[in-house]
Amino acid sequence: MNWQWSDMYSHPLWMVSAAILAIIVRAQRKAPWNPRACPVKLKGKTAIVTGANTGIGKFIALDFARRGARVILACRSEARGTAALQEIRESTGNQNVHLRLLDTSSLDSVRKFAARIVEEEKELHMLVNNAGASGLPSKITADGLEITFATNHVGPFLLTSLLLDLLKESAPARIVNVSSMNHWKGEVNFHHFRGHNLKHVMDAAYNQTKLHNVIWTNELARRLQGTGVTANSVHPGVVMTDVMRNYNFIIRFLFNLVGFFFFKCSCARELLHISMHNMDV
Repeated sequence: MNWQWSDMYSHPLWMVSAAILAIIVRAQRKAPWNPRACPVKLKGKTAIVTGANTGIGKFIALDFARRGARVILACRSEARGTAALQEIRESTGNQNVHLRLLDTSSLDSVRKFAARIVEEEKELHMLVNNAGASGLPSKITADGLEITFATNHVGPFLLTSLLLDLLKESAPARIVNVSSMNHWKGEVNFHHFRGHNLKHVMDAAYNQTKLHNVIWTNELARRLQGTGVTANSVHPGVVMTDVMRNYNFIIRFLFNLVGFFFFKCSCARELLHISMHNMDV
């Protein structure tokens, strides 16, 4: 008897395998976490969220606003930031949400942003360093830094340092640095900060900046003990955002294809929990 490929689909094992796969996929597609189930209120608190015009940053900013916080959207693009600002205000009814321009790849932009915050804000209770990028082309910034390191690590490092006194004065306060589980694939080489000996293979530069995020946050947390300010680095979960926008079409397609089955719908549950822990007024 001649065997054909179509015969495989009529075999009982095919039905069993398909059923098992369906169960696994279904188990991975967990129901979205409902942030409204958390009773924490943030009225009287001030929060800064970098990269707040899209993805995880916008979700966090929106939730802070919904809970009554004064929220500062720190965005690189004025147009996209303005759109996010209007959406958050309309969605939450909180008009105490404001846009400030910040490009973490530029140390001059970071300094100007921080100076304005120190001048205008009396208190700062939450700083969420969310802005970051992957898949960037090889480029050296005006500050002489490799652009991925400038954007993902050096910029947030400088911003946090410049706002640290204000955070201490506002204690209890929180610093949350958005890292990634990809940090385990990174390595520490300070020559990479200026693009020396840096391999631009897929997300190599991104992974290394995320490792630096974790190391920096751990040391920051140690130094801040007893000040009333805590620092945490988090992997927010593998979620559907536009973080892959700098990659080519094929990589984006494969990423989204896998994400359709396995990525979580709820965004940054752990990040929200750490940001708001014990922040009740």
